[in-house]
Order: sequence, then structure tokens, then C-alpha cells
Amino acid sequence: MLTNKKYFVHESSYVDEPVEIGEGTKIWHFCHILPHTVIGKNCVIGQNVMIGPRVKIGNNVKIQNNVSVYEGVEIEDDVFCGPSCVFTNVINPRAFIERKHEFKKTIVKKGATIGANATIVCGVTIGEYAFVGAGAVVTKDVPPFALVVGVPARQIGWVCKCGVRLEFDEKGEAVCKSCGEKYKLVEGRIETTF
Repeated sequence: MLTNKKYFVHESSYVDEPVEIGEGTKIWHFCHILPHTVIGKNCVIGQNVMIGPRVKIGNNVKIQNNVSVYEGVEIEDDVFCGPSCVFTNVINPRAFIERKHEFKKTIVKKGATIGANATIVCGVTIGEYAFVGAGAVVTKDVPPFALVVGVPARQIGWVCKCGVRLEFDEKGEAVCKSCGEKYKLVEGRIETTF
């Protein structure tokens, strides 16, 4: 096992220099971190994960087994990427045409969750604390706090910062049944009132 003073990389994984890996991060079995990748503090990178090149991962991110995070993807702090979720970086790939100059930017904002086996088609932004259900195929931007499911993904509700589904009253207000956080629905978007 390779243990740096600040982070841990399992001996079966490869880390191509130069990279930046934050303190407290753990990179488990059979991973490959490509050059010019930045991984924040206290992240957990599960088995068989590929990241990079030139990818930025925030702090406290959990990337579960069998995920590839390609160039063009940016993941902010506190994001959860479920097992075998998929990111793309080209809209119309062909094996016989190189399109590296056409990579589309995908941003996963702070606190968002991507469920197991979900596919994120490139060029979208997943908003803060949004929740993408398992197996969903995201083809357009997901608003902050939105709950999306299906193929293609469609919004079916809203979730709290803690991940519990919100129920709004006739005044457009909701209190999370789990943590007590308060929210207001204003013109189709969530405002936090805490």
C-alpha cells in the first residue's frame, strides 16, 4: 500500500504525475488517476475508478466502484457518485473520428447525489443538492434540490439538503421531516429559508 503523509493509495492503483491529492483522501483498489487531476481533501475513491486527465474533484466527494470521470467533468464538494454511474464528454462519439477538441463541460454542484447506474450526458449542470435517481439518464440541466428519475430523466419532486423528499403546502413552503430545514418554492425554484 502506498501511503503518503497526507493521503492513501492502494498498491494496485496507478497515479500519473503530476496530480494533486488532498489530505485524508483514500484511493482504493484498481484505480487510475491520470495527469493534471486535482482531488480534494477527505475524498473516498472506490474500486476500479478512473479519473482524468485534467479533472477537478472537490472535498468530501465519494465516488463509488466502477466510475469513470472523464476530462470535461468537474465535481464540486460533498458530491456522491453511486456505483457504476456514467459520465460522457462527447455528444456524438465515433471510434474513427477524434473529437477531443469537442469535449463538453459537465458540472456536478455541491452536495448533489448521482444514483447507481445513472448516465450523465455531457454538457449539463447538476444543481446544488439535486438528486439523480438510480438508472436515470440526464440529458439536460437539473435544478438545485430537484429529484429526477427515468429515461430521459424528468423531475418528479424536490429534496432537502439531507436528501429526504420534500412536501410543499399550498403556500409553497416545506419543512423537512428528517432534519427540520425549511424551504420555499418560488417561481419553480427552491429558496432555503434557514
